[in-house]
Amino acid sequence: MRIKVDSVEARLTFAGDVEITLHVSRDSRAAAKSILDDLKDKPASVDVKQWRERRSLDANAYAWVLIDRIAEVTRQGRTEVYRGYIRDVPGNSQVVCVPTKAVDTLIRGWEHNGLGWLTDTMTSKLPNCTNVVLYYGSSTYDTKQMSALIDLIVQDAKALGIETLTPMELDRMKGDYEQHHSR
Repeated sequence: MRIKVDSVEARLTFAGDVEITLHVSRDSRAAAKSILDDLKDKPASVDVKQWRERRSLDANAYAWVLIDRIAEVTRQGRTEVYRGYIRDVPGNSQVVCVPTKAVDTLIRGWEHNGLGWLTDTMTSKLPNCTNVVLYYGSSTYDTKQMSALIDLIVQDAKALGIETLTPMELDRMKGDYEQHHSR
């Protein structure tokens, strides 16, 4: 379960322990209390990372409707059309430097995650190493990234004469999701 917190504080005690305080947002307090009640006196793990709104399933469904239409008009496979957008979504990749002999294994493992999990390779300045660009599939996108993906798809659909939602309808679809998930 995801719990939204407004802020995180950490301090070092005199005993050398680290105490972490999570200031849970008002809308998440009941869920946080329930989790804490279930975990009372039990070991637990906590993942703390920057909050990002999840993508809208409606937005995802709409993206695939347009991808199908673009594939039909351009006579390409829908997977090819979808993958054509992945590299252009901001904040959607990371570069890792790996031993050259491990590149193929990394690429096979990464791309096994799904249709949009793509890779590119670049030479490294380090001997016997290769830089691998790892692109995440849209299943991991937050609201901002999903909006960027939809904007790219809509732009191409319009250029091909494919009917799309109006800008107001697109904003509403994106906004409905953000309002629903920021509570």
